[in-house]
Amino acid sequence: QTTRPTVGEWILEFYLASGVVDVSFLRRIRQSTRMMAPTLSLSMVTVVLDTNVLVAAFLRDGGTARAVLRACLRGQYLPVLGPALLAEYEDVLSRAELFSGSALSTKERAEVFDGLMSRSRWVEVFYAWRPNLPDEADNHLIELAVAAQANAIVTRNLRDVARGELKFPMLRVLTPEQCLEAFPCPP
Repeated sequence: QTTRPTVGEWILEFYLASGVVDVSFLRRIRQSTRMMAPTLSLSMVTVVLDTNVLVAAFLRDGGTARAVLRACLRGQYLPVLGPALLAEYEDVLSRAELFSGSALSTKERAEVFDGLMSRSRWVEVFYAWRPNLPDEADNHLIELAVAAQANAIVTRNLRDVARGELKFPMLRVLTPEQCLEAFPCPP
C-alpha cells in the first residue's frame, strides 16, 4: 500500500530542490514529518491563513486569530500552504522583535507552527493569476487559494486582498471574526 507524503515531506523536498536549506528548519521538518498527515474531508472548510493572522494568534491578545489557528490545529479547518506563503511564514516568524509581546516562547511558537504544518495541505501553484492587488506581495495568497480551491482567505488586510482587478466569485476574503461566523466551529 502506498502512503501519501506528509506536508513536511513535501516542504523538505521543495527546500532541498531549491538549494535554500536552513538546518534548524530541517530539524523541525524532520520532526513534523513524523506526525500524521491530516485526514481530508470533502466537507472541511479550506482556508489560506495570511501571515498577519498567524502573527496575531501568537501575540498576547490573540483573540479570534487564535481561535482560527486553534480550529486549524484541531482539524476543523484545513489550512493550505504553498512555497511563497511558507517562505513568508518563515521570514516573519524569525523576527524576534515582532514577538516581544508574545505569550509563547520561541520554542513554543515553533511547536505550534510545526503543528500547523502537519495539519496543512501542500498546494503547488502552477498558474500565476496576477490579480493585481494594491500590494503586489499579496498576489500569492489569491493564487494559492485558487489553486487549492479554498473557501476563504483569512486576513486582517481586507482593504488590499479584496481589491484585486481579477475577481474569483467563489473565494471569500474574511477577517478571523467573519471566518468564525461564516464557518462556525464547536468550542
